[in-house]
Amino acid sequence: MKIVVLDGYAANPGDLCWDNLKALGECIIYDRTSPSELLERAKGAEVLLTNKTTLSATDIDSLPTLRYIGVLATGYNIIDIKAANRHGIVVTNIPAYSTGSVAQMVFAHLLNIALQVQHHAEAVRQGRWTCSKDFCFWDAPLIELSGKKIGIIGLGNIGYQTARIALGFGMQVEAWTSKSSLQLPPEIHKANSLDQLFTECDVISLHCPLTNETHNIVNAQRLALMKSTAILINTARGALVDEQALANALNEGRIYAAGLDVLSSEPPHTDNPLLHARHCFITPHIAWASINARQRLMEIAVSNIKAWQEGKNVNNIAI
Repeated sequence: MKIVVLDGYAANPGDLCWDNLKALGECIIYDRTSPSELLERAKGAEVLLTNKTTLSATDIDSLPTLRYIGVLATGYNIIDIKAANRHGIVVTNIPAYSTGSVAQMVFAHLLNIALQVQHHAEAVRQGRWTCSKDFCFWDAPLIELSGKKIGIIGLGNIGYQTARIALGFGMQVEAWTSKSSLQLPPEIHKANSLDQLFTECDVISLHCPLTNETHNIVNAQRLALMKSTAILINTARGALVDEQALANALNEGRIYAAGLDVLSSEPPHTDNPLLHARHCFITPHIAWASINARQRLMEIAVSNIKAWQEGKNVNNIAI
């Protein structure tokens, strides 16, 4: 069996091992694959693994030996699923491998904003503490999370884990979710509307998938509902946010801050308005990328292939 990994660098830049995958057959691993290189590299493969390299209907039609596509991620919008189904090609993904890591990043951003950790640490490095007249100093608001209300949009695995952590900090949790109130634990309150969530909450954290309905779910109208002290956190998908509208709200002081791990275009264009927006803290899409999460991703990818070889339906995507 010939296995080709089209873009393995993100999952394993060299700190993990591909040996378990290599044990399954002939295995060729590419760090990155451009569209012009795709068909030549995938030629003759029965199994393709991809993270962000797109497989269109035309690509799939041009690969007659292909029997299995493994997405090294949870989202699978990069694959033309209908074309794969038409050819009887199994497509799998890797759900829930990074739940803990992404929820942790939510609070890395939130705590950094609440206590200005990076800013004050840099101030100490610059010598400002050694020159202080007092035993301590701060020059930005220091915010306690306990008692604050967090609105969570999307209560899947990551949203629910974020809610649990928020409760541990003593926060009140409101959720916008398709789940009924009866499905929620009593400490998580279901919001009546999105507008209510944006109006009442001190923190909004995004955890919903990107669909036609959720595209720009954070827009100028909803930003206008938020408190001037409110914080927006996005570790889900960049296009959930109207980036120009968010930049305007931050620069004009209409909301306090934003912590973002995703942008609408990645890597971002140099003219992205959020790159230099006031109180906007951006990390380069790394919430998923802890070594522990990536190790799980690779282990599950191998398990998915083994299950497929045994005729089992594990993490298969069907439409």
